[in-house]
Amino acid sequence: MVPDVSTGDRTRGLLSYLFGPGRRNEHTDPHIVAAFALPGITDPGRVPLEEHQAALSDLAQYLDQPVELRRQRTGKKVPQHVWHCPVRTAPGDRYLTDAEWAEVARRVVHATGIAPHGDDSGCRWIAVRHAEDHIHIMATSVREDGRRPRNKRDGQRAQAECRKIEIELGLRRLKSGDGTAPKTPTGAEVAKAERQGRKMTARQWLREHAYAAAAAALDEHEYFAVLTALGIKVQTRIGPETGETTGYSLAAPGHTDAKNEPIYYAGSTLAPDLSLNRLRERFTSAPADTNVTATVRANGQGAKGDAWRRAEKELRTVHTFLLGTEDGQDRETFDRQVQAQAAAFAELLHNTAATAPKGARAELHAAAVTFDRANRSAIRAEHQSAYALRQAGKELIRAVGGSEDGSAVAALLATAVYVLIALDHWHQQRGHQQQAAATQQSLTHLQAAYQHTARPVLSRLAERTPGPDETRRLTAVVQAVVPEHAKRILTDPAWPALATTLAQAESAGTPPRQALTAAAGQRELDSADRPAEVLIWRLRNTTAEQTNARTRSATTRTRQATTTSSPPTTTPPAIQRPDDTMRRRR
Repeated sequence: MVPDVSTGDRTRGLLSYLFGPGRRNEHTDPHIVAAFALPGITDPGRVPLEEHQAALSDLAQYLDQPVELRRQRTGKKVPQHVWHCPVRTAPGDRYLTDAEWAEVARRVVHATGIAPHGDDSGCRWIAVRHAEDHIHIMATSVREDGRRPRNKRDGQRAQAECRKIEIELGLRRLKSGDGTAPKTPTGAEVAKAERQGRKMTARQWLREHAYAAAAAALDEHEYFAVLTALGIKVQTRIGPETGETTGYSLAAPGHTDAKNEPIYYAGSTLAPDLSLNRLRERFTSAPADTNVTATVRANGQGAKGDAWRRAEKELRTVHTFLLGTEDGQDRETFDRQVQAQAAAFAELLHNTAATAPKGARAELHAAAVTFDRANRSAIRAEHQSAYALRQAGKELIRAVGGSEDGSAVAALLATAVYVLIALDHWHQQRGHQQQAAATQQSLTHLQAAYQHTARPVLSRLAERTPGPDETRRLTAVVQAVVPEHAKRILTDPAWPALATTLAQAESAGTPPRQALTAAAGQRELDSADRPAEVLIWRLRNTTAEQTNARTRSATTRTRQATTTSSPPTTTPPAIQRPDDTMRRRR
């Protein structure tokens, strides 16, 4: 059961919508099921058609009487005096009668402070039903005694009451919100998107592109530049005293109002973590640890394959951290650091979706967009602790070239799957129900992207499996190095590909026993469903790093040798001209 609290200032306008046909004629039999004083109210849904408009006006005037009295007494207009809360059952829930919906309405207005039980001075309200699966509770938020109601945090209070109602009425139990979800599109926004043939509203479209731009940008200036390049209009808010930018709003291309003016959405209304202050926390989060900063900067803009491997290496570090305990630090600090890693991981997903092989981009994009919800929690991130992962993710956008066989991409996605599983476990431990649900949805998309990327690589490796004698020798290595996992590894469908990978590592100069020991030591294998695949990506990354290092060394030696062997070039001495001020000796 989902409540959605909002406010406005047009009593008559909202009543016209509630008792009208709906925007697409979806309203059926609009009528009042409950009210603050039901016997004294005329139901506009139950009067003859010719009396309908007059009944609406009378009802609006009746509901607004306390508001008008307060206006006369104070001499000021009462702002946002219309309180509106639709309450909807979940798809698949049973049918609720009018009497049951009436009880739901009474409990919601009581829980939110609009009209507490037994309080004769509460606000005036009605509950209108015009569909099987929901009602609309409408109130004017001035009490009979002229005071405003004590309805702070009414949205959360409505959510909590609906969780109780679900249990008592045997309805599907939904997850409670935590105040971190972005604003949902209004009905008008949805209708406009449908008229224009768009799959999503302008608000949703802007949110997705804002997250992607923030993931790629190094600072706020680049962030705005990326958005502008996408055709998005950027409007900044300047502080009157400092002259500095204090906020921003975005408008989607072609999204205008009746006057053909762009419709802007503030960053903070697109999502809480898209406000300018929150973005600046991420953009200016270079750590005090100079070793970390120097290492990240030294990587520079290398080849795309190197960037994928560096990002995968940082992900392994993050995964080790997530599997660790909170020993040596308080829980709050640990959670702030985990939240920071989640935020950096969200950025990496967006950048991966933009640069991965085309066949995997759709699933990766879906994983990134879904994880944006999982990334937002009530915990404030300590962004400095995730600097290395964030910068590694940004390198994916800036690196040149591509991964020649897809193995570097598959390795990163395989590790990302384990990171996502660890983040899901953390969210569940902390009771983050909305975030855990979003993480699981993201995991489904990420696993699909991994399968699409990994299968061709594994197939090519399996086709090149060494001969029977060599395979038996490598089998013995596995049994000797990781005896506790040998059976699962050797029966894994990816074992032939792993045998090829071990042979390739040996050709690159690392004995199979040494290579397997190092790969198995990078992370425990107990939680791996496919341990052979895990080892393959670790081995291939290590082998590629060694090969690249040798290539760079050879290139350097060649350049040095060329420089040394080349004959020195002599520059003829410059002709010295006598200074005009000097006397020529005769």
